[in-house]
Amino acid sequence: MAAAAPTRLAPRVAKRANAASATAHDLSPSIAIIGAGFGGLTAAIRLREAGFQKIRIFDKASRVGGVWHYNTYPGCACDVPVALYSLSFAPKPDWSHHFARAAEIQGYCEQLADDFELHGSLELGREVVSAVWRQDRMKWRVSFAAGDPVDVDVLISSVGQLNEPCFPDIPGRETFASNSFHSARWQHDVPLQGKRIGVIGTAASAVQLIPEIAKVAQRLTIFQRTPNYILPRHDRALSGLDKGLTKIAPWLQRITRNRVYWWADWMFWGAFEPKDWRARLFTSVALKHLEKQVPDPVLRKRLTPDYPIGCKRILFSDDYYPALNEPNVHLVDAPIAEIVPEGVKTEKGVEPLDVLIYATGFKASGFDWSFSVSGRDGLTLKEAWKDGPEAYLGIAVKGFPNLFMTYGPNTNLGHNSILFMIEQQANYIVQCIERMDRGNLGRIEVRTEAQDEFNRDLQARLAGAAWAGACGSWYKTASGKITNNWMGTTRAYKHATDVVDFSDYDLFPRVDTGERRVPVDTEADIVTAVAVAPAPAVSPAPEVRAAPPAPPKAEAAPPEPPAPPQHTIQAPPPPTPAEAPAPPTETPPETEASAATTEGVIETPPEEPVDEPTPTASQAAAATPAAVEGESPAQQAQPESPDPAQPQQPASAAEEARPLPSLSTDETAPARPPRGLPSISDVTP
Repeated sequence: MAAAAPTRLAPRVAKRANAASATAHDLSPSIAIIGAGFGGLTAAIRLREAGFQKIRIFDKASRVGGVWHYNTYPGCACDVPVALYSLSFAPKPDWSHHFARAAEIQGYCEQLADDFELHGSLELGREVVSAVWRQDRMKWRVSFAAGDPVDVDVLISSVGQLNEPCFPDIPGRETFASNSFHSARWQHDVPLQGKRIGVIGTAASAVQLIPEIAKVAQRLTIFQRTPNYILPRHDRALSGLDKGLTKIAPWLQRITRNRVYWWADWMFWGAFEPKDWRARLFTSVALKHLEKQVPDPVLRKRLTPDYPIGCKRILFSDDYYPALNEPNVHLVDAPIAEIVPEGVKTEKGVEPLDVLIYATGFKASGFDWSFSVSGRDGLTLKEAWKDGPEAYLGIAVKGFPNLFMTYGPNTNLGHNSILFMIEQQANYIVQCIERMDRGNLGRIEVRTEAQDEFNRDLQARLAGAAWAGACGSWYKTASGKITNNWMGTTRAYKHATDVVDFSDYDLFPRVDTGERRVPVDTEADIVTAVAVAPAPAVSPAPEVRAAPPAPPKAEAAPPEPPAPPQHTIQAPPPPTPAEAPAPPTETPPETEASAATTEGVIETPPEEPVDEPTPTASQAAAATPAAVEGESPAQQAQPESPDPAQPQQPASAAEEARPLPSLSTDETAPARPPRGLPSISDVTP
């Protein structure tokens, strides 16, 4: 799988590594990334491209891949088309199907680690148990289940939203006498052939594994709490011609990616606007799909949702409904009373089972990370999030200096790919760490008022979305606060994260002198991503590395900065419903991934929480009989995203020898973006 890609990716890596080497020096921040899924890999790649070398990636698993490493159940696949389910800067031309299988995606993650030379930074099999902020040293102390702790300047959590399996709170679960396990921790040594098998859950993971289990089970009993809206997936194997054209003419892949991205971000987004005509259209498509595949009117009624589309995750499947028509498959929608040694008991009696499978998703709405985090003044993240997780742009949290996240609170999608969001987050984080490096800062922390204002605006907008409806879902807490989903298009998120406004942050010098803040120039401290500047041809001056940067000479005229790159996405207008491409659909097992600044991706880990299990991948859609698939649309390409912000070239030879530039910057200051969320009209092409 990794054979063809190196010729495409290796030259780019070498070129960027050479260009970025000018920013590497002894005093550059040390960085720990927790998680080696798409989020962690993307952040590491972008940081390496920006010239940062002191990067360590920790993961308790034995392989990279995150959710795709853990989710190996039968039928596991992404419900985002492959055109969108890859990083913008590392497209893969040889997927086997329109919707990639889990093993292929995990292999793609391995290929990224190989092609971008990350193995020297990877520390697999190292389980992080805690991270504690040390104010006296302005560092994070990261501790492990085994081995000595490490101190780093910056901590990046890339564990995502779907990493801790969730089991339903059903009495007697521990009393079951035979084999039982969660779909995200599949036990391949448990035989299923000819067994009586029960599956609790009917969401994303379940609709993928049930058709496969039905082929081998003597009797398959499905315990349904709530029916879901299911749209046709229209999956197909990619032919040799498809793959050959992609390799010979990569621009075809970019065109496809653009079309799917715009279809998902414009057309499918409407499914989550309760009063929008597109919501009515997708409701009709889902109900016609059900009617076509389930001829029995009694069974069809039991499978018909009683809530508006979009309130729960929209699913994609071509074979789930047909599996329910098989004589050995039985649907039970009576509430489960308890689990007993011989099976599952409902009000209608006991269903005897040999194997019990929990397809009940993850602990998502509470962001129950696998390690504890203690920030400034001893505040724990669990305490800070007692009323529901929240963050600034889903990336930074007040009270937790130098902590950044990928796939954090309110960045999940229902209509597009999480890889797009992750790539935006990685670029934003790079800008923040570059500002620390450039300004010799020891601490950067989002201001309380900035985070509070952002979240007030966010929750106000979410109140009108389909997710706020009267149905239970893993998108929100028991109190009804929506903690997982982004409110808007991915274009709106790109608009909000393209530029870091450092007036929303408190900045502190590397040497702590109490609470002395570094003044923020609201004009100069708005940084945009620019191309990496070539390394200056001067010999290093190690004797001045430890010295703080001196301000630039007044008489030295700064060079004219390069114009900031354009971030608008050039793509053909969305196709009309009649000619819509197959909808994007994804069901990956974990969280983070990265997507190009200008490329859309629809993804979500496979499993969903107790309410709706299954690996999630955002969902894109298809209208009319065409297709509407939800996570990342299949192979579509968009123009490559610009490189992360880089320090400007020094103004003189004397400055070139200094490892750290001065606090004053030569960067072009674009107009300050609004602090709150942009309106959708602000980013409409």
